[in-house]
Amino acid sequence: MQVAIHLGAHCTDNDRLLKSLLRNKGLLAKSGISVPGPGRYRGTLAKTMQKLRGAQASRETQEMLMDAIIDGEDTQRVILSHDSFICVPGRVFDNGMMYEKAGYKPEWLRNVFPNDQVEFFIGICNPATFVPSVFKHKGQNTFDFHRFLGGVDVNDIRWSDIIVAIKEASPDCPLTVWCNEDTPLIWRTVLEDVCGPDLTDELNGTYSVLSSIMKPEGMKRFRKYLSNNPALNEMQRRRVATVFLDKYAIEDEVEEELDVPGWTEELVHSLTETYEEDIFEIQRLPGVNFISP
Repeated sequence: MQVAIHLGAHCTDNDRLLKSLLRNKGLLAKSGISVPGPGRYRGTLAKTMQKLRGAQASRETQEMLMDAIIDGEDTQRVILSHDSFICVPGRVFDNGMMYEKAGYKPEWLRNVFPNDQVEFFIGICNPATFVPSVFKHKGQNTFDFHRFLGGVDVNDIRWSDIIVAIKEASPDCPLTVWCNEDTPLIWRTVLEDVCGPDLTDELNGTYSVLSSIMKPEGMKRFRKYLSNNPALNEMQRRRVATVFLDKYAIEDEVEEELDVPGWTEELVHSLTETYEEDIFEIQRLPGVNFISP
């Protein structure tokens, strides 16, 4: 069995991947891919991980979980998604680090399926927008902002540290990473990597993220252009999408208001520069599949 696990991060996906796959559940099932609803596994997996605390699940436990998660005997791949697999939003900055639990929670999750092929997927985000977004996440507005950060200096945030921690703890698990900011252009590839390349052209919603930030007139013309040019490869499709976005982007959807204490334009610029340098480091990490636009 192949187990594809989407780890989040918080405030990047908002269950978009899961919802997109659930809309294609019937089609995916014909190819042996199971996309269970979140209620079938999120709570159960959390309890199992906590009980095992990194120990490998017994054959009996594995069979019990799979019986609860998937239907049918023809499943070859199961896709699980939850942005709190590593931790809940309020614990992102526990112990003076961002996602400190990334050093062991994915490994705990991997060991729930010790006899299966486990793959991890994670979307990352510019800390300049990530930190305010997580702070404003449901339930976080009751926190003092500095208390929420737990002493973390936002200038020291590096996603590469988290990616390295995941890889070192679970070296046998392929890890795919992408930037949330690029999602409108790379969504087809994300779906392809999560599901399989042979299915991408048949899936509904391969341009759903792009359509959420582009005016309807622009999407109509974009789809017509693709229809008239069926031989375009993926990189050419992305370049075309960029051209249409330049003209038809919905401004309110591509701009974010950052209203947290101390968030100045200078800080945002500095964090963005550091993030771009960090992306370069992630692209160079061995064993990491980075989806670049």
